[in-house]
Amino acid sequence: MPQDVAVRIARQVKARRLEMNLTQEGLCVRAGIKLPTYRRFERTGEISLRGLLQIAFALNALRDFESLFAQRQYQSLDDVLAESNVKRKRGKKNE
Repeated sequence: MPQDVAVRIARQVKARRLEMNLTQEGLCVRAGIKLPTYRRFERTGEISLRGLLQIAFALNALRDFESLFAQRQYQSLDDVLAESNVKRKRGKKNE
């Protein structure tokens, strides 16, 4: 569930913040976000994408986002040919 992932990310951010010996206030100053926004994020996992990216930048974790939706990298021509032989599947309407 997306909410579960959001909460896990918030826990990981908190752990990284503590590893870096930063207070919530200190991280907010570095990230350029408001303290109540960050506190809500740690508690609920809710934050804007922009806010999350600002936090990631402040925690030196911005590169982790670059591979989030990266295109598949092929290792050989066989990989390309194997994928091209797979027929595309379509979803049914209203399901």
